[in-house]
Amino acid sequence: MNRPEATTDRNLSLIFLFAATLFTSATLMFVLQPLFGKILLPLLGGSPAVWNTCMVFYQSILFLGYLYAHYLSTRYSQHRQIQIHTALILISFLALPLALPENTVPPTDSNPTFWLLWTLFLAIGLPFFVVSTTAPLIQKWFANVGHHTSHDPYYLYAASNTGSLIALLSYPFLLEPNIGLANQKSYWGVGYLLLCLLIAGCAFALWKSRQTAAQQEDADTTTDENNLSLATKLHWLALAFVPSSLLLGLTNFISTDIASVPLLWIIPLTLYLLSFVIVFSKWNDKIHPLMVKLQPIFLLPFIAYAFINPADLPYWAYLILHLIAFFFAVMVCHGELAKLRPHTRHLTTFYLIMSFAGMLGGMFNTFVAPFVFNAVYEYPIMIIAALLLRPGLKLSLNTGLLLQIIAPALLVITGIIVHATVDDLLQYFDVIVIGLIGLTLLTYLLRTRPVGFALMTGAIIFLALGVHSLSSHTLYQERTFFGVLAVREAVLTDEQGKPESYHELFHGTTKHGAQRLAANLSQIPLTYYSRPGPMGQLFKEYDNNDQAWNIGVVGLGAGALACYAKDQQNWTLYEIDPLVVDIASNPAYFSYLSQCAHNAAMRVGDARLSLEKEPDQYFDLLVMDAFSSDSVPTHLLTKEALELYFKKLKPGGILAFHMTNRHLSLKKVLSINAEALHLASLIQEFKPQQEIPLVVATDWVVMAKQAETLEPLRLSQLGKWQKMPLYFDMKPWTDDFTNIVSIWK
Repeated sequence: MNRPEATTDRNLSLIFLFAATLFTSATLMFVLQPLFGKILLPLLGGSPAVWNTCMVFYQSILFLGYLYAHYLSTRYSQHRQIQIHTALILISFLALPLALPENTVPPTDSNPTFWLLWTLFLAIGLPFFVVSTTAPLIQKWFANVGHHTSHDPYYLYAASNTGSLIALLSYPFLLEPNIGLANQKSYWGVGYLLLCLLIAGCAFALWKSRQTAAQQEDADTTTDENNLSLATKLHWLALAFVPSSLLLGLTNFISTDIASVPLLWIIPLTLYLLSFVIVFSKWNDKIHPLMVKLQPIFLLPFIAYAFINPADLPYWAYLILHLIAFFFAVMVCHGELAKLRPHTRHLTTFYLIMSFAGMLGGMFNTFVAPFVFNAVYEYPIMIIAALLLRPGLKLSLNTGLLLQIIAPALLVITGIIVHATVDDLLQYFDVIVIGLIGLTLLTYLLRTRPVGFALMTGAIIFLALGVHSLSSHTLYQERTFFGVLAVREAVLTDEQGKPESYHELFHGTTKHGAQRLAANLSQIPLTYYSRPGPMGQLFKEYDNNDQAWNIGVVGLGAGALACYAKDQQNWTLYEIDPLVVDIASNPAYFSYLSQCAHNAAMRVGDARLSLEKEPDQYFDLLVMDAFSSDSVPTHLLTKEALELYFKKLKPGGILAFHMTNRHLSLKKVLSINAEALHLASLIQEFKPQQEIPLVVATDWVVMAKQAETLEPLRLSQLGKWQKMPLYFDMKPWTDDFTNIVSIWK
């Protein structure tokens, strides 16, 4: 690539010192991200948007760190750089130990994104900024120490990303299961001190090194950037922006549309970091052409199964398709980026543009997409953008380029016209699917023409999404900070064998409630809250002595539980997402609340924060039904959370916990914590004995301070209530310690 400068130093200890510094810096960065995300998640109901917003903060601080490194290394002499950076590090010690600002409470009446960013800035902004400066600054210093590999220090970036990768994978499987949050914060502070010592070692190596005239010129205020064209910089920007946006888009898509499985967000980020390790290694010259050739081949089944005709695959198979397509996309983009890396005189400029693009990608997904799109459409858009960035892109206006643009445009226009003119398009569903799959196979012929390949693929995805939107009979769909909510109309066969329409509420892919529309059926609680199910059994068993109960329900859904309310009872409904309240209160979608909840009070905000404000010993029954898609936020399951619930319950009060889950064995957590707090508990894993419309299998746990409180329910013939099984293979969950891996099914 670049011709090496004449040097004599071949000391391996220099490489080890600088590589260890970059490795430690990246490790600290990627331990701090999940660590502080875990601290903040409880305040915002465990929404996947919390993680994406944290990512925007990290990317923004990373950009500012790279900007600082660029300015420092191009405006000051090496000795002055060391002095300034030392002063910054000393100031950053004021932010230790890591902690949230006191009395931190998120807003309940507005989008909490900016509150979250400000809280992160106050809590970890300065130490994270210092860590963020390390990668470009240390590589720039290495370029000037006179080592025989100083002409191309980019290989050290692999050490940085290896540290990121190890930290990311070790957190859920090594750190989280064995170290509490308080100790994690303390150990991070120790690691930060170690990093500062390593930076001091690098600074000492630079200070004593003899600088050549060319290196001195590189540190001069007149650094030559004229031979970097605007087109080159924009190309770097695009090659870094698209993978960054694609990463967050896929993370959100997985949480919303595939499965809300804890820790799944780690997999895309792992692949993203792995791509950097590979492309900045010595193997990229051979691997990159292979990735470019293989990408179109693997794209064909991905488009066919993920968008055109989603088969009835297990979620893991569906996930693998998306991850393979994502990996090829980021490998091609990052491979091009590594291939185009400049001379070391432009090293900090290169990294600055990369970090700026990463920040823009995060901002697009967090601040633009949720307000522009009502679903996770930024994900397929970035799939198309990644195809546009394949090598061979030529934008000179000619007949070939016009045909590459016109053909996909005509396909989309034809689809829109057919949709507008054909009354029942769904009767041709199979024909449309076969036609789109055929077109997908033909796109392979365009693989060497990035514009035509990308736009034709985009047209096919656009038409496929349109057809599936029609088939789902979506009445309303909107996106908030907490996820994508949809109201859909479906048809069932009633007791007389006749078709009957009903409404369903979905959060992501998980059904959060349903209601039959006929006047004589609209007040019947359905799905997880049916009268034959555990909740119906509970209300029926205590029917004679619950006339004046105070009842709290955490998690609103469609509002079905409200139809167990009696006139003399006082109900308080808690919901974190204001849009859920709007949907459940709109009789055009669901009428449970308007028909049944005449005396119910509504509280918007996180359940634990809201319950803290309620009087002690107020509730006779507290129902915990809070879900983010298919996941119960972990902070609602801890020992401290249970203590709070029973503090708010009367001495003879009952706690009912909904724990239906496809991926996690929540009963283990509740059983161990109930045992630790000496609580009586019963469980029912309900399965309908006969086919009843919209009565589904569901799992519930009930708890009380005294076993006598639950004895009527256990002895009743209404359902199979059993004592909770005991588990001895994990520690109780606390606000300081949770371990998701231990409860995976």
